[in-house]
Amino acid sequence: MKRLLTTLLLAAAACTVSAQGRIETFTIQSDILGCEKSCSVYLPEGYDNSTNDYPVLYLLHGASGYHGDWAEKGNMARITDEAIAAGMALPMIVVMPDASGTGPNYTGEHMGYFNVPGWDYERFFFEEFMPAVEKNYRIRGDKRHRAISGLSMGGGGTAVYALRHPELFSSACPMSGLLESYGDPDENDFRRSVAANSPVEMVRALTPEQAAAQRTVRWWVDCGDDDFLVMGNIRFFEAMREKGIPLQYRMRDGGHTWRYWQTVLDDVLTFVSIGFAKEE
Repeated sequence: MKRLLTTLLLAAAACTVSAQGRIETFTIQSDILGCEKSCSVYLPEGYDNSTNDYPVLYLLHGASGYHGDWAEKGNMARITDEAIAAGMALPMIVVMPDASGTGPNYTGEHMGYFNVPGWDYERFFFEEFMPAVEKNYRIRGDKRHRAISGLSMGGGGTAVYALRHPELFSSACPMSGLLESYGDPDENDFRRSVAANSPVEMVRALTPEQAAAQRTVRWWVDCGDDDFLVMGNIRFFEAMREKGIPLQYRMRDGGHTWRYWQTVLDDVLTFVSIGFAKEE
């Protein structure tokens, strides 16, 4: 652990307290979805003046949100700038995809990270979105240098994506995650997709071989003690422990709020950076 932290500090030694990354919008045409989809991309200070390749964190938004939420409500650029400058995180690219629904509050048709009838979002994410992003930016596109995190609905997406693809992610960090069925599954396609993609049930159903693959992922789960999703997060923790899959579980004072997620993001950046720097 000391060697890993030393690596992080040395890598950040050239950064100054005033170092600032920038956020831009990247748009691709999806044949799977039949439309354009955009994402927000954080590029660390120095990206434009170097030829370096960078690790990547996929950072997912929650329900009733869109790809700009983490920048506009979560202060992710400032938090990431400060973590890198302080030597608590490696310089990285942060990709914030869009899983918004239609309508003014983004809660209508097509909301969510899973496939629903006529809208194969999960297939789009892995077959079109990730390859396009990692081709367009100087990303070190291997398991060790790729991590995923997200809040609420995005925490559920984080858990499912890592459970289905442990070969792709070195770390997975759901924050206040929607980790089991919530509400009436017959209400709409979104509720049905959540019920059909319950991380708690997925972990319980893991075979010994599948559980072994999950041990190659570094898991961090965080949920506030006043969060309405806290019991699902506890059940996820229990299911992982029953399968012998290590994870760091954090419960601190707070609820389902942006103030809470901003405090978590700082720790997540350090956690995934240790994974990026881990010696093979």
